[in-house]
Parts: sequence; structure tokens; C-alpha cells
Amino acid sequence: MKLELHSLSARHPAARVGSAPAIRDLSLSITTGEQVAVIGPSGAGKTTLLQALACALPPSAGGLTLDDQAPWQLPRSALQRLRGRLFLAPQVPPLPPRQRVVTAVLAGRLPSMGLWQSLRSLFYPSDIPAAYNALDRFDLADKLFERVDRLSGGERQRVGLARALLSDASLWLIDEPLSALDPTRSRQAIGTLTEQARARGATLVATLHQVDVALAHFPRVIGLRDGQLAFDLPAAEVSRERLAALYDQFEHELRGEVPVAVPVESSGPQPVVMHCR
Repeated sequence: MKLELHSLSARHPAARVGSAPAIRDLSLSITTGEQVAVIGPSGAGKTTLLQALACALPPSAGGLTLDDQAPWQLPRSALQRLRGRLFLAPQVPPLPPRQRVVTAVLAGRLPSMGLWQSLRSLFYPSDIPAAYNALDRFDLADKLFERVDRLSGGERQRVGLARALLSDASLWLIDEPLSALDPTRSRQAIGTLTEQARARGATLVATLHQVDVALAHFPRVIGLRDGQLAFDLPAAEVSRERLAALYDQFEHELRGEVPVAVPVESSGPQPVVMHCR
């Protein structure tokens, strides 16, 4: 899917009425099948950008086209069909706690299902092998029939990413997919996403805090600062000086330091948790 942003401005979904836009006067062009990483300090507007691209919130100014269609000028039914071609993975996936992992992963196919088929899949998963294979690529095959509320934060995050592999979407919008993963899991997850998007010809736009991962796995890197475009360059041309300017006063984020409040999933041995009932 091809994306065009024309002087786009948009407010964060949780912003108060009358507040300043989270992204301002942003112009970009992303071609079909391209893979782009979006980096920048906290509050740069990365999540708002993905929400705008996902047609989840209308622009406050400027315009957006997806495959030469202006989403907010389409009839409601046509807008819904267009949204069905988009896959948005939030940083914290909205997974029902009592749902089985197999059902949560197969939900990636819901936009292409009819109502009856969607309801039936809640009780009788329609393609268990496909869900198993998607989970296996994220080293989660053993969690196929586990309940979501029994998973760690990092496992839930990877289940949310596995949904993309079941989706028919031609645009993948992935928001901070590695925030709860350790370096080993991070490399595995981002490698799977980029490989699978490439194999399917899907356009991939991912926001990342891990600058080293963005530079290593994405051919194009966009830097956002205070809602505006700081740079749009091939990864090989993103210099230390540009990164230092982008993360000025946020150097800890550039170094990849994780806030204490954010637990990171480890790929090593884990302590056994005892549940009293």
C-alpha cells in the first residue's frame, strides 16, 4: 500500500479539545512494500502518526491518501473496507484476558470474515495450524491453548505481533513492538516482522525506541521531534550528530535505557511464580 501525507496535522487520541496537534505539518511519501522505522524521543508524535495512518483519527489539518484514496472523503462502507486492509499493532495489545491464545491470534483474520464466521471462530478456532505456525515464528507455539491472562507482558506483546501474520492487510503499522522484550527476543521479533512483510509485499511502518534496531533492520529511518519531521534518510546516512540532535535532553532514550516501571521479558530462565487459590 502506498502512503502520502500532505502537510498533515493530527492530535493525540487522548488530547483535550483545543490542545496543540501531536504531529504538525508533516509531509511524507511511502511506496508500496517499503519498510520504514520511525524514531524520536517520547512525545515526538510517533503513536499519533500511526493512529492517523490507520484511519483511527482524522487529520486536524492537511491530508492523507492511501493507495490514492482520501479515507475521510470516502463513504462509511468504503472507509470500513479500507480499514480492513490495515493492521495496527498497539504497544499494549488489547487482548481479552480470558481468551485463549489461539483465538487471539486468529482474530487477525476478523476483517476478512463475515459476521457468522467471526462469531463461530470465538468457540471453534477455524485454522489452528496457521495460528500455531504464526506463534512458532515468535517462539510461542507452546502457548497455543494458554489463556491470555497467564502470559507475561512480553508474551502478550508477541501474540499481538503474531496476529499480523494471519492478517490479509497490505499495510502493517507496528507501535513500539519491542518495549517489553529483551535484546534476543527483540531481534527475533523484528526479524520475523520484516521478513514476513517483505514476503507478502506489505508496507511496514514501525515506531521504535531502540535506535540500533531501527538502523540495523530498516532501510529507511524517519526522525520525529516535537511532532515535526527532523529527518527522513536511508539508515546508512543517519549520523551520530543527527541522532544527538534528535534526542537532545533525552539522551537516556538514545542509549536504550528502559524506565524502571517497564518490565522487560527475558529469554533466559525465569523464576517460578506460585499462585495461591
